[in-house]
Amino acid sequence: MTLHISEAEVREVLTMPQALEAVEEISRKQSTGEVVVHPRRRFELPGGGFFHYMAAADYSTGYVAMKQYTYVRGKLRFLVPLYEMATGDLLAQIEADYMGQLRTGAASGVATKYLARKDSRVAAIIGTGGQAKTQLEAVAAARKLESARAYGRDAAKREKFCAEMSGRIGIPVDPCSSAAEAVRGADIVSTATTASQPVVRGADLSPGTHINAIGANHAHKRELDDEAVASADVIVVDSVEQSRQEAGDLIIAFHGDEICWTGVKKLSEIVAGKANGRTSDTEVTLFKSNGIASWDLAVAVKVYALVREKGLGRELPLWSDSAKS
Repeated sequence: MTLHISEAEVREVLTMPQALEAVEEISRKQSTGEVVVHPRRRFELPGGGFFHYMAAADYSTGYVAMKQYTYVRGKLRFLVPLYEMATGDLLAQIEADYMGQLRTGAASGVATKYLARKDSRVAAIIGTGGQAKTQLEAVAAARKLESARAYGRDAAKREKFCAEMSGRIGIPVDPCSSAAEAVRGADIVSTATTASQPVVRGADLSPGTHINAIGANHAHKRELDDEAVASADVIVVDSVEQSRQEAGDLIIAFHGDEICWTGVKKLSEIVAGKANGRTSDTEVTLFKSNGIASWDLAVAVKVYALVREKGLGRELPLWSDSAKS
């Protein structure tokens, strides 16, 4: 039986704490080789659109998932098919816009848990879209924040974002008139924008800051300037292979110097205790997130189990004729 699981049903069953747990656990298994990840690939479509696909397999639990999505005329459409290894059955087709926002936020939450100073109290978020909401929610789950600041170019949207997020995470979230104003003095800085040029500059960062940069995933785009990347004592990514292809923040700042890549660490290795993260409160740490399919797999398995438990979803008549023959 293949279930179709809608966006509304994903929102109904999946919470940030569940996503955080799932992403942290699959990251730990990724370091042991139990989980295998295929990096994102793209087709450019006529008219400037894109089709993207990426996949992961968890041999310890017996599941495989692919995320596939289009970006055409400013519209995104996400889908995650979930398969069972033992039978080859397609268990679910999951609409995955909100699920993707949660898993991306959760990954930054996991990075914040392992890399940010324990006494971090002030967060800054650059961007005010759906991804920015889950970024801030995850950071607030990882550290006991006292306040947060937000900047986005649209003043009305910025005010609405701050009001909504203040209620959601239970602390004051204040609008700022510039990214620099939001970043200065913040302990944790997150970027979730569609910018192609830097929105955070190294000159505005304080010693000991942790940065989650999630917005730019093309080789020619970046959210951080050269100084911001150079100031990072510890640079962590989700996948070195994928980062070398599309992490513009690093590709541009490294200026083709291969030596720079030798010091880049993987989040999975830090979660598993196989690599060191922050070693002092004065270090600047940077998590450059591109988004990997193992996170999609982890939350897809969680969503599928919860939907089955609650009796949600709709059965799709796929291969029904062959099953009867």
